[in-house]
Amino acid sequence: MKPIQLCVLLACLCAPAAPSAAPAGIILMMGDDHGWEETGYNGHPHVKTPVLDDMAATGLKLERFYAAHPSCSPTRASFLTGRHPNRMGTFAPGWSFRPEEVTSARLLARAGYHCTHLGKWHVGAVKKESPVSPLAMGFHECLSHDNFFELNPSLSRNGGAPEQFQGESSEVLVRESIASISRAQKAGRPFFQIIWFGSPHEPYSGRPGDLALYDDLPSKYTKKVKLTSNETGGPVTRPQGEVLRERYAEITAMDRAIGMLRRHLSESGLRDNTLLFYCGDNGTSPDASLGAPHRGTKATVYEGGILVPGLIEWPARIPSPRSTRFRASTSDLLPTLAAIAGQPLPKRPLDGMDLTPVIDGTLAERPAALHFWEFNTASLIKARPEPYIAPALQQGTTPLVKKMGGKATRDFTNYHQPAGTEADHLGPRSIIDGSHKLVVHEQKSGRPLVELFDLDKDPGERTSIASEKPELVQKLQQHLREWQDSVLKSLSGADYSL
Repeated sequence: MKPIQLCVLLACLCAPAAPSAAPAGIILMMGDDHGWEETGYNGHPHVKTPVLDDMAATGLKLERFYAAHPSCSPTRASFLTGRHPNRMGTFAPGWSFRPEEVTSARLLARAGYHCTHLGKWHVGAVKKESPVSPLAMGFHECLSHDNFFELNPSLSRNGGAPEQFQGESSEVLVRESIASISRAQKAGRPFFQIIWFGSPHEPYSGRPGDLALYDDLPSKYTKKVKLTSNETGGPVTRPQGEVLRERYAEITAMDRAIGMLRRHLSESGLRDNTLLFYCGDNGTSPDASLGAPHRGTKATVYEGGILVPGLIEWPARIPSPRSTRFRASTSDLLPTLAAIAGQPLPKRPLDGMDLTPVIDGTLAERPAALHFWEFNTASLIKARPEPYIAPALQQGTTPLVKKMGGKATRDFTNYHQPAGTEADHLGPRSIIDGSHKLVVHEQKSGRPLVELFDLDKDPGERTSIASEKPELVQKLQQHLREWQDSVLKSLSGADYSL
């Protein structure tokens, strides 16, 4: 059976088994631009993450956890829907998903969970009028931002006008998380929360005590990097050591906030039967990359762009610490939650699979391929297609430091897909099947660059072995193309009539 066929069978056609014991709480957390290597437990030479390190030491460490896309909005769409973001036109940052998509909040609400979104949304506007706001997509309450945020963030509560919240932004979200848990407990309901932190996305800022932990870095890393100025909101060039000092202070503050949440779960007797999850949304951004151990950064389909931290704590079901090299993805979250809560899967192609056998330690190798694809939007934009959602409903309201076109807010876009052309298959793309990874890039010459890596032997993707295994290259190219055809069919809207 071909990988794409097996994936559809596993993730779409098979109804999940009834859960043995659904958790009282489910909290899915995600950092913004937090790459795999930027944790203490993965051996980073500088950054301090004692809480994430403890989660890795006591729960399930997912050594090979992938963001479904090397940038933020698309990964978030996959996180919510179990589908590759190109299926719903969420091609890049600032592209929304579509109202017809079925989110994990919709599934868990049917199972009786009180569903809350906190923090970065970035798959559409958060205001009440938006058809793809957190409330419109299944959450009962939210305190959300259209994009990312820094200290003293401006956030929208339940789609209302932005309000400024004083404090370190990760702590602000955790305080709201704890309050929402208390409301669900008083109502006698289990709780489901998605907490998407604004850290450590640039521009960076930190508290004095956190900055002091990294005072030695400015003298160690002197090359100049580009990022956003906190003072002007425009581009600036600064020494990397200064930038890393601030970035790592944000990561440490986020880590501490996660510790606050874990303590609350313990003190309230909820920790044993709460599933607590953490990952990043894509690899480390270029301004902060140290170039090791993986090739590439955010916005590339090499491992450095898509491999992120992955951790699960659930003492009632994971009583002893374990580590797995199973290749999992943000697209796996919805199928896994459906299985845990005993809910049927949406009747449409999914790209994720149920990870409960991985959680239980009974599955060590992924039975189907993983696919990654940065859609080439140039020809689509040039064609001026019909907007999928009225532009006025896609206008953001929550301000941030980084300005674009002079604006401190962000707008979104999504289009009805025009008739397909061969150009629709272009864009950086890859497939991982077993230990082998095929990477395809277009070049200015018009000929694609095709690379093949054995990730077990060469996790840094330093040496292509494509010339040594032409038959495998051809096979993986064919499977990748078949999967792309399936995605383009979804993009046309065909899935919404299933």
